[in-house]
Amino acid sequence: MKKGINFIEQIIKQDLLKGFNKKALKFRFPPEPNGYLHIGHVKAICLNFNLGEKYGASVNLRFDDTNPVKEDKKFVDGIKEDINWLGYKWKEELYASDYFEQLYKWAHLLIEKELAYVDSQDSEKIASQKGTPTKSGSNSPYRNRSVEENKKLFTSMFKGKFKEGEHVLRAKIDMASPNMLLRDPVIYRVLYREHHRTKNKWCIYPLYDWTHGQSDYIEQISHSLCTLEFKPHRDLYDWFLDSLAPLKKMRPKQREFARLNLSYTVTSKRKLFELIEKKYVNGWDDPRMPTISGLRRRGYTPESLKKFVELAGIAKRENLIDLSLLEFSVREHLNIISPRVMAVLNPVKLIIINYPENSDEILEGEINPEKPELGKRKIPFSRELYIEREDFKEEANRKFYRLTLGKEVRLKNAYIIKGESVIKNNDGTIKEIICSYDPKSKSGSDSEESKRKVKGTIHWVTIKHSLVIDVNVYDRLFSVPSPDSDKEIDFKSFINSESLKKVKGYIEPSLSTASKGDHFQFQRLGYFILDNIINKKLIFNKTVGLRDSWSKK
Repeated sequence: MKKGINFIEQIIKQDLLKGFNKKALKFRFPPEPNGYLHIGHVKAICLNFNLGEKYGASVNLRFDDTNPVKEDKKFVDGIKEDINWLGYKWKEELYASDYFEQLYKWAHLLIEKELAYVDSQDSEKIASQKGTPTKSGSNSPYRNRSVEENKKLFTSMFKGKFKEGEHVLRAKIDMASPNMLLRDPVIYRVLYREHHRTKNKWCIYPLYDWTHGQSDYIEQISHSLCTLEFKPHRDLYDWFLDSLAPLKKMRPKQREFARLNLSYTVTSKRKLFELIEKKYVNGWDDPRMPTISGLRRRGYTPESLKKFVELAGIAKRENLIDLSLLEFSVREHLNIISPRVMAVLNPVKLIIINYPENSDEILEGEINPEKPELGKRKIPFSRELYIEREDFKEEANRKFYRLTLGKEVRLKNAYIIKGESVIKNNDGTIKEIICSYDPKSKSGSDSEESKRKVKGTIHWVTIKHSLVIDVNVYDRLFSVPSPDSDKEIDFKSFINSESLKKVKGYIEPSLSTASKGDHFQFQRLGYFILDNIINKKLIFNKTVGLRDSWSKK
């Protein structure tokens, strides 16, 4: 069945049918360098770059760097790293600050056309005159300044002769417009802040709405694709372009799509900053964060994020995508690429009393059943093992298919064992489990006993050969699907107190040569990524479980 095209592609298709030159198609991804990219940006990145690939069109990476107060080169570098990690290449790396000279000249042109004026009121007074969605705003007392006076004042703003907030440049549109964005928006303000690129060359900075459309025009972007919150801005986008007419080159077209809203997540940069500042998380790349850098450390792959965006689709209306779809996407990919290993994260000692003391043997297990060509891995076996504490009960009902006294289970890739007795600590907790084994039941051998069926299989590692590891077991950062939906409740009150557990575990010695960033499936436990190696100790982050553990919550 042929896959349908989304409504953005339908718009482009209609433009081409109406005679638009395919060679003139051009797209851009325009992040503001005031934070790191998050899962919502992945949708916009994929949309623009995939359209570029489909139509053989170029895609620019343009940083809308108009606010030196919040912007930083580290964010620029982080954004580029994230896009490269996703596997995309941009045609040109550009900055809104590249166009400051042209934007300044065009601002003078607006003044000359009596479409802009310098307002000498403070921001509070200007805001009070805006009106409401049902009530018109009121004109500034400075709205009818002469062209000469406006040009003189604006030039003086540029030369640094005024304090911050003393004057602003506003577009002269319509204070009675039903679209409040058209009620004489501010397009320039005075800021004595060093810019990460232009340094101290400028002390006036253009606002986003004034900068965005004109930057698209300069770069000859054919389709300026924005999320739905920018739909009211489209009138302003077009008004600015109309005001600069006659335009000799192709005029860009803004179109909007629904942003990616993900359950159990917040993506507001302000709220992400707050999580970091209040120490709820450990920085932008904390694996509980929805940032691309956080997802990367968590173990998500570029392929899984792209698949998730594809499954979520490009919609016209806002909707909430369940986090389980993202987790499904990463499981699907990690299942294919991840080697299987055995690890124990909540260990209890198990002794096989009839296994020869001081004896070892080497068993074999699949590296990845999805890739049989990878062959087998070597697994050492001996008399004393660790198993998961929850894989044993002294007494259990018929539905408990793991180890219990008097019943048999199979040790993964090894032998069938039977629980015989336990040794307890003074507090009554189990210290050691005593078992016997069937020597003829070795997995993969030719004996009939090896083919004997038992209902349970559990994983294990040898005490003698296993590596000690540290594991960060992550869960969802928030305990409710929409933590920021109620404006009366602080979103931080919904933080999941169990979102991070640090445990010490044990793993097969085959991972002694593993490298940072390697993915693994810890059999029966989930998918994990090797996050770091400190003093030869392996530190893993849990990516996701083998199944959706939240589906029944």
